[in-house]
Amino acid sequence: MNHLSLIIGYISYNSAWLLMILIAVVSFIVQWRFKSKFKHYSEIGLLSGLSGQEVAIKMLRAHGITDVQVISVEGQLTDHYNPETKTVNLSQDVFYSRSIAAAAVAAHECGHAVQHAQAYSWLTFRSSLVPVINIASTLTQWTLLTGVMLLFFTHNPFVLAIGVAALALVTFFSFVTLPVEFDASRRALAWLSNNYSIVQTHEEHDQAKDALWWAAMTYVVAALSSLATLLYYASFLFNRRN
Repeated sequence: MNHLSLIIGYISYNSAWLLMILIAVVSFIVQWRFKSKFKHYSEIGLLSGLSGQEVAIKMLRAHGITDVQVISVEGQLTDHYNPETKTVNLSQDVFYSRSIAAAAVAAHECGHAVQHAQAYSWLTFRSSLVPVINIASTLTQWTLLTGVMLLFFTHNPFVLAIGVAALALVTFFSFVTLPVEFDASRRALAWLSNNYSIVQTHEEHDQAKDALWWAAMTYVVAALSSLATLLYYASFLFNRRN
């Protein structure tokens, strides 16, 4: 039985390691593809000539949201909605740009604001997890590597077990994020489709949809990457304990 446990642990350990490599490669490809798409669509101007800021304001007003500000923030791809300050934060490349990419990103971030205003259940659940996840993220920074060393030298799995549990929470959070992001994109595309004064052709709509799809894929590979890392440490823990 001990030999069987060792074999299972060895296979699980190596499978998790190969999975991590595979997902790392896929993540690189998706990130590269997303940045390539964003750059491409950033060079295609909207026929309506609206900026990302103007698109965001129009979408918020269309949903009766008047207590959310649209502001510009530094950095690239730093766009996000902050429910605590009720601000749609757009990077300068989106805030001032009058492109397909800017309209898609601005509408997506406003999709989160609409979720917040309508108490979308997945967003509410995700927000409730944030305090716990902040602690779990901090724990994983030192418990995993420290736990591996302690397990190797002292055969004590306690610290690594804490790290694996914390990482499991972080991984769970990354998967909870997926429906929030996909729903925000769905809301954005639905609104853009019903407002021909902003996205005026089917081609513009398809381009915005393509940009948002690749953005969503970055969250998918991030969640899978977190899962692969979790499996790796869990398998390592199981293998070493046997």
